[in-house]
Amino acid sequence: MARLAVLTSGGDAPGMNAAIRALTRSGLVRGHDIFGIRHGYTGLIAGDVMPLHARAVGGIINRGGTILGTTRCQALKSQQGQRAAVAVLHDHRIDALFVIGGNGSQAGALALAEHGIRVLGISSTIDNDLTGADPSIGVMTALDVVVEAIDRLRTTASAFGRAFLVEVMGRHSGYLALLSGIAGGAEMIVLPEHDVEPECLLARLHELRRERRSHAIVVVAEGAVWNADRLADYFKEHNDGESFETRVTKLGHVQRGGVPGVFDRILATRLGSAAIEAFERGDGHVLLGHLEGRIRMTDLDQVNTQAKAFPEDLHTLAQTLAR
Repeated sequence: MARLAVLTSGGDAPGMNAAIRALTRSGLVRGHDIFGIRHGYTGLIAGDVMPLHARAVGGIINRGGTILGTTRCQALKSQQGQRAAVAVLHDHRIDALFVIGGNGSQAGALALAEHGIRVLGISSTIDNDLTGADPSIGVMTALDVVVEAIDRLRTTASAFGRAFLVEVMGRHSGYLALLSGIAGGAEMIVLPEHDVEPECLLARLHELRRERRSHAIVVVAEGAVWNADRLADYFKEHNDGESFETRVTKLGHVQRGGVPGVFDRILATRLGSAAIEAFERGDGHVLLGHLEGRIRMTDLDQVNTQAKAFPEDLHTLAQTLAR
């Protein structure tokens, strides 16, 4: 019998609710008391804690977002904020805290672990840049949204003979841009990990026009040095009539929203249940993630100090197929 708490933090990802549901029901079946913390670490510091029961998490597996709410909490970065969070957990006699989120969320989890709190992380970020998970909760659904948008934009791009610059999320990671570009058949992909000069991209657009291509799709990660707006300005300034007229479409938070796909529902359910099993084995100070087809655990200090390797093989593949 234990008192366990769960929170969601940082950017929401489709499948978070499925993880909350699985964790709650798996814990209740084993006789534990489960508590939800509203609004992430901000709610934790404020003591916004509520009990969760089986019916409270009914009907949420197909819902995007998070029923617990989420924030990006600057206060937890300070010792004062961390001590306040620890005090709330002690006051509620919480035996372990489960943190569903990405890099910033797991950095907060590590900070609390260093204060003596037993913490288990669950990987959830559409950027897929979290060490110890591949993919994280939400990635596959976000990719489906992006590729559907590319498919739709290709129709109008072809009709008007234009090049569309499709900007997707990824401040520091080009994973979404890379995978959606491959799946969407993009003519070019612009990533933070591989800087490309705008004159090279413009030359490629000229080449496509000379080949009598009807349109072009350029997928751009928002964190690239030359983001969609900068590229559009450059193309407009240097367009001599030999290239395509360009348009910018920013998908923004559309990528986070909506109904989670089957893969993310199953992944989140597996991770939520596995988190309870890990607690009962005595594990802590770890992140649970999907790796090579299995649920694995990675030490939180490794998660927060080791950068995830960029899939160079997929980048090479994208370059090959774009010809």
